[in-house]
Amino acid sequence: MSKNKKETSKESGRVLPEGYVPRLKKQYQEEVMPKLQSEFGITNVMAVPRIEKVVINIGLGEATQNIKLLDDAVEELAIVAGQQPTITRARKSIAAFKIREGMPIGCRVTLRGERMWFFLDRLIAVALPRVRDFRGVPTKSFDGRGNYTLGIQDHLIFPDLDYSKVERSKGMNVTIVTSAGNDERALYLLREMGMPFRRAAA
Repeated sequence: MSKNKKETSKESGRVLPEGYVPRLKKQYQEEVMPKLQSEFGITNVMAVPRIEKVVINIGLGEATQNIKLLDDAVEELAIVAGQQPTITRARKSIAAFKIREGMPIGCRVTLRGERMWFFLDRLIAVALPRVRDFRGVPTKSFDGRGNYTLGIQDHLIFPDLDYSKVERSKGMNVTIVTSAGNDERALYLLREMGMPFRRAAA
């Protein structure tokens, strides 16, 4: 195969050179991994904390009354993530919210590999800085096992979406699953990857 031949990335729709490595993945391999090994005294390369997957979820309880909201959410999440989402359904009935078990109440997508790296790069470098009055993301949203969940109030911070075609803004949760095992290592990993954590008050 010719070195000059181009291939289309299914993750982003961009035309990329053959053998292209996502910028953030390259940063992790060349810069972040050695820092992690030095900081925590890790000698086995396989034991170095890494990002395993990213799960993006949009919850829409009101979709039980208006299914078009869910259709729009699926389409918009597919644009943001570069991958077709799956529908999430209620696990149990909640009478107060008129929700029955099995009703569609949202959508989610799990990203791995290049799709994951492309999404994280856009999230960190492009989307989060577009949040109004942005002062950084909280450091208290880890789960104790090294996984981090970020709540986004308005999905329109992603420039991939066409404002004129979005009828209403939607919130989403982004969970970054790591192999760190604890919050200290995960925080160090994500901070070195460029995640703009909020500075602690002096």
